[in-house]
Amino acid sequence: MQTQLYCPDEARKALVRAAGTVNGIDFLEVLDDEAPQGSPPQQTLLVHCFLPVAGLSAANVRIEGGVRVRTIGVMWAHPANAVPGGLITQPERDYLEALPDATRVLAVRTDARGDFSTYVLRLVLSPAQPEQPPPGFDPILSSVAFSFKVDCPSEFDCLQERACPQPVLPAPPIDYLAKDYASFRRLMLDRLAVTMPGWQERNPADVGIALVELLAYSADYLSYYQDAVATEAYLGTARRRPSVRRHARLLDYVVHDGSNARAWVCFEVAPGSSADGATLPRGTRLLSRDAGAPPALPPEQETQVEAQNPTIFETMHDVALRSSRNVIAFYTWGDPNCCLPRGATRATLRGSATGLGLQQGDVLLFEEVLGPESGREVDADPRHRHVVRLAQPPVELQDPVTGETVLDVRWDAADALPFPLCLREFATGEGSVPGASIARGNVVLADHGRTFRGEELRPPEVPGGERPYRPFLQRTGLTHAMPYDHEAARLRPAAEATVVDVRRVVPAVTLRTDGEPWRPQRDLLNSDRFATEFVVEMEEDGRAALRFGDGTLGRRPAPGTRFTATCRTGNGRAGNIGAEALATVVTGLRGIERVRNPLPARGGADPDPLERVRLDAPQAFRRQERAVTEADYAAAAERHPEVQKAAATRRWTGSWHTMFITVDRRGGRPVDGGFETGLRAFLERFRLAGYDIEIDGPRFIPLEIVLTVCVAPGYYRSSVKQALLETFSNTELPDGRRGFFHPDNFTFGQPVFLSQITATAMQVPGVQWVDADDTPPKPNRFRRWGQPSRGEVAAGRLAVGRLEIIRVDSDPNTPENGKIDFVMQGGL
Repeated sequence: MQTQLYCPDEARKALVRAAGTVNGIDFLEVLDDEAPQGSPPQQTLLVHCFLPVAGLSAANVRIEGGVRVRTIGVMWAHPANAVPGGLITQPERDYLEALPDATRVLAVRTDARGDFSTYVLRLVLSPAQPEQPPPGFDPILSSVAFSFKVDCPSEFDCLQERACPQPVLPAPPIDYLAKDYASFRRLMLDRLAVTMPGWQERNPADVGIALVELLAYSADYLSYYQDAVATEAYLGTARRRPSVRRHARLLDYVVHDGSNARAWVCFEVAPGSSADGATLPRGTRLLSRDAGAPPALPPEQETQVEAQNPTIFETMHDVALRSSRNVIAFYTWGDPNCCLPRGATRATLRGSATGLGLQQGDVLLFEEVLGPESGREVDADPRHRHVVRLAQPPVELQDPVTGETVLDVRWDAADALPFPLCLREFATGEGSVPGASIARGNVVLADHGRTFRGEELRPPEVPGGERPYRPFLQRTGLTHAMPYDHEAARLRPAAEATVVDVRRVVPAVTLRTDGEPWRPQRDLLNSDRFATEFVVEMEEDGRAALRFGDGTLGRRPAPGTRFTATCRTGNGRAGNIGAEALATVVTGLRGIERVRNPLPARGGADPDPLERVRLDAPQAFRRQERAVTEADYAAAAERHPEVQKAAATRRWTGSWHTMFITVDRRGGRPVDGGFETGLRAFLERFRLAGYDIEIDGPRFIPLEIVLTVCVAPGYYRSSVKQALLETFSNTELPDGRRGFFHPDNFTFGQPVFLSQITATAMQVPGVQWVDADDTPPKPNRFRRWGQPSRGEVAAGRLAVGRLEIIRVDSDPNTPENGKIDFVMQGGL
């Protein structure tokens, strides 16, 4: 009899054992390591039963199963105490007879060892009736599963439990359209109507209804949370600015939160007042003209103008005020009609070093205040205003003719005048402006924003437990500004002070707790577990959330800590105010007669729009931020604002590779030590580990060019030649055009085509034709300086090498730097 029941045997065994009249198999034992001498291992089976097994033989034993060994025959089967003497050895007999209750043990000898699979030993009535158990045996306990390899080493339990499979319950119907409170409430009430049809209560005060509505509220909140998480998980669907910023950061795209504007502010003070000789401290507030306040507003009266909501700037460094710097006249050395040319980097001022108190690093404003022709203020060009920073200490000189003491001041080429500044002097009365243009001191750099101190966060206290602390600032519109070091800025041109790089701006907020400062960072990836740093994450509505470290990347604030914030508000393009927009300074000093920003504020930028980030961030990986090949190093060097073109050469220098970068600097300026240091620092983040960088200047190739020009009738040869030399000069022309051989017109490997020179010469008024044929005895030349002709005229071009740049200065003092000349014929 075979059963299909999968039930544990222990319950049946206990029932049969208690009956005492029915026999059955209790367990089976395979003799392997413990087999006595002479017994083949794994071929003797001891079947332990509940009652004596007298009368059973090999015909009553059947072994089924196996994978590789499927047919297991039974050689003999006898009760353990009655095995015939010829079948076993004496040690075997002693072992079997010593078994407890040997009369209830059936010893079975097989003709083979089984494999590692599970076999079934079945006691049957006879080979012809394998479905029936022997007389007196329980049909359930007449078989037992076993393994011949039970004593083999194994890391698993040899007993394999069989459990009834758990019932698979039908899935409850789920309405995926239920997403809000009302639909969840309706869904639960409909389900209760099916499971509890007797419950008919619908009163909102009922406990059951209240419970349903509470669960519907929780389900609604959870549904919204799940949708929000799924939405913020992708760059294309994220709605919160911090989520978009984090997605973009994974692509190495930096999302900026805007920047504040900067402006140059000029003060005028009354002589002998408390402001004359005083220092205006850093952080002094400046108000726009729409506040309607006087030039100097006492701090206690500032609240009276707050209702006007003026634009607020704050000074970025201390500035010493002097009345002698209100108006500084230019010294023209006796010529009342001279001017400072475009590109000037030097001027002479009236006054002494003691009287003006100018030092290296001070800032001056050059301003046209009168019309150069009319001498009236209304005719002054407001575009002719320029700020320079003194690059050297002023030098005090004395005019030997007049005996007047003057100051020679110089500034960096980056601050060179972008326009000619007329210095014409007019006959004026006492106390009037001495010339068309003047210089002003008392200039300070200010940026947009207002500082607030002692602000509490929301929530103000760090909670206990493992919950992260994510507070918000109470004020919106947090300022983001570039770091500013005034001592370092005094060594740099003034033009760089108002240039804002949005990739370097940081939030203008610091935290303090028990006197310890916490400072913002763009991220905490480089912060150790002791670093008192945090990250500011801006929301679209202008709120600023603060994210602290977790104890591994950045310090984790201790529970119960209370922070106070010093922050600034004022950001974006709203700070790009026009010239003359600032008119008031909040100070207790008396005697400040005028406050103004002569130039518009610049640098203010709004935060990166999210739609732009979604478009640009996926393409950020295409921007090369490392240099491997020679072309990579050249491209990285060309990102520098002063580099027009670069070429890189990889060389083995004995111990490692060195990348030699040859640089064509804009304006033909020299590749000096200062520029090399700055460019090397700029390239450091691109440099491949194990490579050195060397910066070289280009190899200038001077040319010798002589052309024969036929002048049209009615034109003077000298005038036409002067126009040609001006056209083919290496400077900027008065009309703003560049000369043909201006340094920025040619770069590495760029040849000079004879056709270009001819076409340019033909455009000069008075030129009838140009001859370049250099066949002797003609004086024409088109070749490298000091070298014989190599067929350049016939080829129509003068080729240069990969690291070479042509040079034609046409300076009679240095003819070795290239020269172009013209043999004039015809004309007058």
